[in-house]
Amino acid sequence: MTTALITGGTSGIGLGFARRFAADGHDLILVARDQARLDRTAGELRDRHGVHADTISADLATPDGCAAVEKHIASTTVDILVNNAGHALAEPYPRSPLADEERMLDLLVRAPLRLTHAAIPGMTARGHGTILNIASVAGLLPAGTYGAAKAWLIHFSESLRLDLAPHGIRVLAVCPGFTHTDAPHIDTVPDWIWLTVDQVVDQAMKDLRRKKPRSIAGRHFKLYATAVHHAPRRLAARMARSRTPKD
Repeated sequence: MTTALITGGTSGIGLGFARRFAADGHDLILVARDQARLDRTAGELRDRHGVHADTISADLATPDGCAAVEKHIASTTVDILVNNAGHALAEPYPRSPLADEERMLDLLVRAPLRLTHAAIPGMTARGHGTILNIASVAGLLPAGTYGAAKAWLIHFSESLRLDLAPHGIRVLAVCPGFTHTDAPHIDTVPDWIWLTVDQVVDQAMKDLRRKKPRSIAGRHFKLYATAVHHAPRRLAARMARSRTPKD
C-alpha cells in the first residue's frame, strides 16, 4: 500500500487531496500546525476509508518544522508528496510587514524545496513516486510576492519533472484559480468564477495520468492561462493589476 504525505492536509485543497487519496486506498501522513484538527481529520479518514493516517504537527514556515517533517520522510516510505501548505497576505508588497512577507516565502518556497529534497532519494531508490506542488494561476502573472513565489514553484516543478522522469517519478504543478476553501471569501469575485476543491483535485488527477506539466481546472481559468501566455508582457502586467486568483 502506498503512502501520501500532504502538507496543509486538514483544510482546503490539501484536505481535498487527503480525501481523494484515502478513498483510493492510500495511507496518509497529514502535516499541519493544529494537532487537535490533525487528530480529528485523521480519525475521520480512518473511519471512513479504513486507511492508516499518521499526523505531524509542524510549522513549515520554520526550519525546525521543516526538519521534523524531513526526519519523518527519511524514516518511512513516502510514495506521494503533496506540497500544499501556504497562504497569501492581506496587503500587497511593500505594505505588508516584512516579517510576514518572509514567513510567506519560507512557507511557499523554502518548505517545498526542503521536503522535496528529502523525498527524492527514497523515490529514486524505489523507482517510482509522485510530487504534486500546489501553485496558483497567480504564478502566471507578475502578481507581487505571492505570485512570484508561485511562479518559482511552477518552474521548480517543471524542471524536476524533466530531471526525475528517468527515475519513474512524476511531478505536477497544480495551478488553481479562485477556489472555495476555508480562506475568507472575496465578495467582489462573481460566483461563477469560483472552483470547488473537488474540481481542482479531479483535474489534477486527470492531468497527472496524462503526464502533463501543469494542471489548471475550469475552462475560464484555462482560457485565462492561455491569454496570459500569449499576451505581450506589458498587457500581462496590466492584467495583474486587478485582483489575481489565489488558491
